[in-house]
Formats: sequence, structure tokens, C-alpha cells
Amino acid sequence: MMILHIAMRELRSLFLSPLAWAILAVLQFIMAWLFLIQIESFLQIQPRLAAIEGAPGLTSIIAIPLLDTAAFLLLLVTPLLSMRLISEERRSQTINLLFSAPLSMSEIILGKYLGLLAFLGIMLSMFLLMPLSLYIGGNIDIGLLAAAMLGLLLLVASFAAVGLFMSTLTEQPLIAAVSSFGLLLLLWIIDWAGKAGQTDQASGLFTYLSIRGHFESFTRGAISSIDVVYYLLLIVTALVMSIRRLDAYRLQH
Repeated sequence: MMILHIAMRELRSLFLSPLAWAILAVLQFIMAWLFLIQIESFLQIQPRLAAIEGAPGLTSIIAIPLLDTAAFLLLLVTPLLSMRLISEERRSQTINLLFSAPLSMSEIILGKYLGLLAFLGIMLSMFLLMPLSLYIGGNIDIGLLAAAMLGLLLLVASFAAVGLFMSTLTEQPLIAAVSSFGLLLLLWIIDWAGKAGQTDQASGLFTYLSIRGHFESFTRGAISSIDVVYYLLLIVTALVMSIRRLDAYRLQH
């Protein structure tokens, strides 16, 4: 119950933040602009697609590239949303109020994580309305779209968990944001090292660690337990480390 209370408090504070509203507005504008561009491109090639048997449809040509772009944009902005979760509490010393309340470190971390995740979920829902609007003028592959959205949700949940952990390491929100972005970007491009002449064993390891590589499986409509477990392990690991770091900070003060 206390977890939900903290989550609602965090969600309310996000909606009271000008930064969160600015991020929401900018992303919606960019996504809407790209969505219209994708539709225009599809209309231009539609006559040629009609002559091709088994040609890709609306979902593959419009929705999937749109969600793929959304994934990268969220990699850029999630650290800005997560940077203040703990670091701002530490800098303003309001963290002591949480420590004095009958709350465990797990409740504090999970509450703040769920609050951020709820905000990101609202953002994803707004993104989803764009490809769903294609139903008005055509048919879309619901299975492929659902798989891609599930992958995007797991991806964003991983971004939020990593950002929350980085926020527990410093009292400076800006440092937390830069650190989060650096770590997420490393996980995004780590498989590039596996393509640069590494051994098969190292290449396989880098490919598995790639946070983008697992998302690409979802955009192909394949929901694999390996990909789901990867994201869940990353989320749980980041949350457990956040709890331990916050508990260590409490014992020091």
C-alpha cells in the first residue's frame, strides 16, 4: 500500500514538473511528424507494393519503424526523467523524511520506480494511438504491433531501472542523467564490438548484452523467453542494487 502511495506521489510530482511536460510535448511532436512522413512514404510506394505477392503491410512499413525511433528517443529522455528520483531527495535532504517514515528501502525504491514507469506508460500509450489510427484506413497486424509494444515496454522499464540506480549514486541530478545515458548508450551499441573481429565467444556475449538486439526480436514479431528474461534480469538487478545503495546511504547518515 505504501508503495502505491509513493508511486502516486512520484507520478504527481512528474506532472508538476515543467521538464516532464516539455519532454512529453517535444516527443509527441517528433513522433507525430515522423508518423506523417511514414504515411506519405507508404502512399508513394503503395502501387508498387500491390504488385508484389506477400509485400509488407502498414504495420511493417509505418508502425514498426515508428516504434523503433521511439525506443531511441526514450533512451535519450528517460535519464532526464529518472535523474531526480533519489539524487534530488538527497540534495534537498528530504530523503531523511523518507528514512524516518515507517518505510523499507524496498518500498521507497519500488514506489519511485513504479511512479516513473506509470508516467512512461502514459507516454507509450499516446505513442500507440498513432499506429492504431491506421485502422481507419487500412488493416494492421495486431500480433506484430502487440509484440513490438511489449518489447518497447520492457525496454523502457529497463531504462527506468538503470536510471533509478544511477540516481542513487550521486546527489547531483545532472551527473545521474549523464551517467545513465552513458551506461544505456553502451548497452545500446555494445554488440558493435562483437562485429569488429572478436572471437565467436566474445561476439556472442556482446550480442546477448545488447539491449537493442533483444528489442529487435520483438519488432520482428518474435516473443522469445530469452529476450524477456534478459530485460527482467536487467530490471531486477538494477532495482536490487538501488535498494542496497540506498540502504548503505541510510546507514552512513
